[in-house]
Amino acid sequence: MAFIKPSVPKGTRDFSPTEMMRRNFIFDTIKSVFRKYGYQQIETPTMENLSTLTGKYGDEGDKLIFKILNSGDFFSDAESKKLKDESFEYNSKSLLPVISEKALRYDLTVPFARYVVQHQNDITFPFKRFQVQPVWRADRPQKGRYREFYQCDADVVGSDSLLNEAEFILIYDEALSRLGLKDFTIKINNRKILSGIAEIIDKVDNIIDLTVAIDKLDKIGLDGVIKELIERGFTEADIEKIKPVILLEGSNTEKLASLRSALSTSTTGLKGCGEIETVLNYIASCPLQTAKLELDITLARGLNYYTGAIFEVKTNEVAMGSIGGGGRYDDLTGMFGLKGLTGVGISFGADRIYDVMEELNLFPAASNQSTQLLICCFDKKGEQFALPILQQLRKQNINAELYPAGAKLKKQLEYANNKHIPFTIIIGSDEIESGLLTIKNMETGTQDKCIPEQIIGIINR
Repeated sequence: MAFIKPSVPKGTRDFSPTEMMRRNFIFDTIKSVFRKYGYQQIETPTMENLSTLTGKYGDEGDKLIFKILNSGDFFSDAESKKLKDESFEYNSKSLLPVISEKALRYDLTVPFARYVVQHQNDITFPFKRFQVQPVWRADRPQKGRYREFYQCDADVVGSDSLLNEAEFILIYDEALSRLGLKDFTIKINNRKILSGIAEIIDKVDNIIDLTVAIDKLDKIGLDGVIKELIERGFTEADIEKIKPVILLEGSNTEKLASLRSALSTSTTGLKGCGEIETVLNYIASCPLQTAKLELDITLARGLNYYTGAIFEVKTNEVAMGSIGGGGRYDDLTGMFGLKGLTGVGISFGADRIYDVMEELNLFPAASNQSTQLLICCFDKKGEQFALPILQQLRKQNINAELYPAGAKLKKQLEYANNKHIPFTIIIGSDEIESGLLTIKNMETGTQDKCIPEQIIGIINR
């Protein structure tokens, strides 16, 4: 057999036991908060029909979808197609529908929309769901960008109530606080406010150019934004009207007052201000634990996608991009024939949250180990004595292991240290005869004599 160098595809990763325990700590924490707010978990298949995914992410997004080749002799199908239709050409565009009918999911949102339409008769609306699953993108791998990665999404569809937006702010605040983050900002804006800004300078058709530029304010500064706007056809007069809006300062209330004045001639813009105020009033009655809530007019993520509120979450403790984001969208399910179903959703950036927590040393010690107790024995007799004790501990929800007899004690204790197992018990002939065990705390080195029934109390004290 030929030698094959072990490797994984570029843009994918293996996760060690320690990494998995830490990742699951993040996922379990976020899931528990989702459930507390009434969200139910669903899962959708790894692959979808290619027709479900294509045309939903734009031309560039479609290029990043991983296609799955049909099984069997798909090339003969192409040849058969050519025989039936002389105009058929052997190029990627013509061949794709012949050789591929399925693809790996690109995100969780489009499969969710498909799910809602397909199961609409079984769903209770408003439908509050969450998903934590991997997605795949044929992107160029680089630091922080992978071809396979997890998304952690929550959405509610079938409700236009702004209470949902307020609850998502509370969810971000509670989940990230429980993960140990102590300084983070939830930024909020509204698509209607951005549309209002475009209206007051009579540039509704150029709203994408406008928002793409002002979204870069924190990266290229005001001069850079002005330069980009001029390059995109905006006049000096336009910029003079825009500047006071994008440079708003003060409290959220003060910013809203200034916005209402600046957008007084825009019905759309004023509606956006009203929606923001409603959300802020909800939050005022439920003070946040940790997060700072900031109205940021330059926030414009996914402008083509969102129709109302826009969210973005950033940590102030580590130099890192956004660790969460989302917003309101109209007609999520319209692409599959179910019109007029509004929704709002958010996503947690689990990979970035992991990096932040690792840099800040926020993972609890318990997330580094799964086994709480290792029983070591010298021979088969000790092994036989230990097995009933082991099973009794497991019945009491203690994660415990028995090292197989025959290895030297040094090797068994090295095993405990390498796996960060906090407690060990050594069973020899004396322990078998007396029934009295010695349990050792591997971190402090302290030892206790006990009978088997006392082990749990020592571990949990």
